Amino acid sequence: MGTVQGQSFLEKLRLDDYKVIIKGAGDLASGVAHRLLRAGFRIVMLELPRPLVVRRSVSFASAVFEGTVEVEGVRASLINEKDQIGECWSRGVIPVLVDPEGTLVKEMKPHVLIDAVMAKRNVGTSITDAPIVIGLGPGFTAGKDVTAVVETKRGHNLGLVIYSGTAAPDTGIPGEVGGYTSERLLRASASGRFLPCKEIGEMVQKGEKVADAGGTPVIASISGLIRGMLYPGLEVKKGMKVGDIDPRGKEVDWKTISDKARSVAGGVLEAVLHFLTVA
Repeated sequence: MGTVQGQSFLEKLRLDDYKVIIKGAGDLASGVAHRLLRAGFRIVMLELPRPLVVRRSVSFASAVFEGTVEVEGVRASLINEKDQIGECWSRGVIPVLVDPEGTLVKEMKPHVLIDAVMAKRNVGTSITDAPIVIGLGPGFTAGKDVTAVVETKRGHNLGLVIYSGTAAPDTGIPGEVGGYTSERLLRASASGRFLPCKEIGEMVQKGEKVADAGGTPVIASISGLIRGMLYPGLEVKKGMKVGDIDPRGKEVDWKTISDKARSVAGGVLEAVLHFLTVA
């Protein structure tokens, strides 16, 4: 690309002119938001009033509980009104709004909508919601209910952008880490209030109690580092994922965006730029 052509392209494509709404603010959504903000886009994230976020140390959803949270130098703040969005943008902060119905999508008319709810199914996103609509993981069909899908399953295709078709189906079995799959998940032993007795970043041993759910102990199935845990006091249902253990132990940096989230974020950035530059 020559200098003149390159300058012309940069003058045409001002990324801060583009508004992006991300539905969901969990760890994958936060990895996406972090990368898009760094690239220059204006981001708004929508969440539930009591999000069941496990990887809360690297999730902007934590702003719902804490007011403000920072992940790798990027800050997000909970706002109560959409009128506060511009003020957040002026400070380089990602606004997080409790909006379970996604009403802001119709009101704001974003250029890009990203469904990062990770429900394993489409819970209400339409290809007509924005000029560019991207779904993360299974439950979406590119060309039908979204313009592109980004693969979220660990493996060779992680982060792949799918412009026609679907992501790999949900098997119910988490990706393998350190030789373990389902064993690394912590699940509620009973329905009721969740009360952890261990903290994210702590090492635990197989058979050790890490929390109570509905008054029943939650026991670690493997030894390793607690990489994620629900916020204390949340109501959970029996069998629900309430945390995870990384068998790689202390070598894991639980305070930074995961390799999976970075791969997915790269796919989202590719898809957005693809549609902007071919428009």
